[in-house]
Amino acid sequence: MFPIVHNRFFSPRCLHSKKNFEYKVIKTFLRWRDNVWTKQAKQHTTHLIKELRELQQENGSWHFPFETGVMSDAYMILTLRALGIEEEPLIAKLSKRILSLQHKDGTWRHYEDEPKGNLSATIQAYTALLVAGASSKEETHMKRAERFIQQNGGVKKAHFLTKWMLCANGLYPWPRFFYVPMTIMNIPTSFPLNFFSLSTYARIHFVPMMIAANKKFSIPSNHSIYSLYEREEAEEEWNVEDERFIIKDLLFYLKRLRNLPSYMHQAGYKKAESYMISRIEDDGTLYSYATATFFMIYGLLALGYEKTSPLIINAVNGLKKLVTTIDGMDHLENSTSTVWDTALLSYSLQESGVSYKDPMIKKASFYLLNKQHKKVADWAVHNPHIAPGGWGFSHNNTINPDLDDTSAALRAITAPSVHDNRYLSSWNRGVDWLLSMQNRDGGWAAFEKNVDFQLLTHIPLKNAEDAIIDPSTADLTGRVLQFLGKFAGLTEKHPAVKRAVKWLCDQQEKDGSWYGRWGVCYIYGTWAALTGMRAVGVSLDDPHIQKGVLFLKKHQRQDGGWGESCRSSEVKKYVPLLFSTPSQTSWALDALLTCLPKEHVTIKNGVKFLLTPHIHKAKIYPTGIGLPEQFYIRYHSYNYIFPLLALSHYCQA
Repeated sequence: MFPIVHNRFFSPRCLHSKKNFEYKVIKTFLRWRDNVWTKQAKQHTTHLIKELRELQQENGSWHFPFETGVMSDAYMILTLRALGIEEEPLIAKLSKRILSLQHKDGTWRHYEDEPKGNLSATIQAYTALLVAGASSKEETHMKRAERFIQQNGGVKKAHFLTKWMLCANGLYPWPRFFYVPMTIMNIPTSFPLNFFSLSTYARIHFVPMMIAANKKFSIPSNHSIYSLYEREEAEEEWNVEDERFIIKDLLFYLKRLRNLPSYMHQAGYKKAESYMISRIEDDGTLYSYATATFFMIYGLLALGYEKTSPLIINAVNGLKKLVTTIDGMDHLENSTSTVWDTALLSYSLQESGVSYKDPMIKKASFYLLNKQHKKVADWAVHNPHIAPGGWGFSHNNTINPDLDDTSAALRAITAPSVHDNRYLSSWNRGVDWLLSMQNRDGGWAAFEKNVDFQLLTHIPLKNAEDAIIDPSTADLTGRVLQFLGKFAGLTEKHPAVKRAVKWLCDQQEKDGSWYGRWGVCYIYGTWAALTGMRAVGVSLDDPHIQKGVLFLKKHQRQDGGWGESCRSSEVKKYVPLLFSTPSQTSWALDALLTCLPKEHVTIKNGVKFLLTPHIHKAKIYPTGIGLPEQFYIRYHSYNYIFPLLALSHYCQA
């Protein structure tokens, strides 16, 4: 492996005199070195291709773990115990993983460099181990966790999702005055503020949560966590009072709804029940999310369903199918990432030179073809005049497509669509749907169109600004643009593209970066924005491009790679990691390859890092975001996908 390249190899004299012997020698050396690096990059991609060929499933997909923190494992333990379902081997395995993730100070963290333990995660883990019977309060590690929780505000300071789960399991008292009128379910969508003003993520979680919270539903528990909170404070602290006039107006609006006749409230509950049941997937999960499925189970119980109801039993069975094995331990995925991984891997493999006729790509393409959505679903509320054509994230998702998966799947089937009418028809439907989902501001969001009612972000709940609405984001907009430019042939002269480019330019941060909502974080957003803008023809001389390049160059680490902390998403500014990660290095390198010459020192050093032996086997840092501070994702596929993509583009440069 070559050392990191430095500019000391060059001098003005040798660069400006082609007849100079020194110049000729240096140039010959650099050409030879470039060829060697390219050869090594090709060897590395060949090795990755071989591994991926062996890892592909018979149905054409790839299954990599979608690894999150302890929340889904903890909630599964609580739910099984609440329902009286004896699954002792599974509970023991989930408990073992939870315990293995505890730090020496007694805390649980979402990422290695989290400044201190995460309060909500520690409460989730502590409670699950207690309820599972895997640990007792008297054990040293539990005492340490208890002390941390007490010193950091107790359950009162936990995230509302955690408090809700404790309440539903009889471990924490419901707030006495908290109530959300279910009559909001019946407000017509023609009203400025209605149920569908919330994001699809918020809707599918809030409906079962509000049913149980309104009815103060709890399943009695044989355990107590009184030492983690003060009862009087707990009963009051969800009674939200906020002096901002917009919140006071919103609360006044909700109180007026509460005074409506009782039959209207009952109609709201019926609508909420129907809303949940009609969105259950064939495997029994709600919207294919484990979290939503947990909440649905308690919501149905609050409505009077028996624990042995087929809906609840099927939901539990669906949850059990989400259990995967990571490093010999069981983990319940919040969803699978099968469609996402398969689409990105197929695209990356084709970029590396694998033909669309190769059996590996043919199988993946056929899998993706059959995963295209055919149902008119919630996205049609705000976009009613277009046929279905999107793709979802997980293998069991049939009603909740998203724009990122759609553009990824379309990249993967572009080559087959040239030669096969089945793929061409699918591709055209997908492109039409994708273009139709552009927001009024010019950007693209994750799931739906124009769900950006900013007033709702002021609701005094943690992560309201991250989850309550679904606005345009730089990462989604950039990635859609990259597809439209490279694979659909659109340029910045196209009206939709022109609006999107303008939106991206307006969203650029002062330091030249863009914030990525679904990946960590400024490197992710800047990669998406730069590759998208370059794909549709934005000039290298454009100041927005130049500022983005400078941002990435500035944050390259000494080892040639890039590394950004999850904390960036929490403080909303770039926070460096103390080490480089393969995925973030690949994002930065892939972006710079569209803007800098192949021989540039920054490119060379980035390639050097990715060529480190066994880098794709390195410990995986969470570079995906669900909810800042609460839900981060370790994509086990990313150490294959993005190095393969970046190195392939380097070889092509």
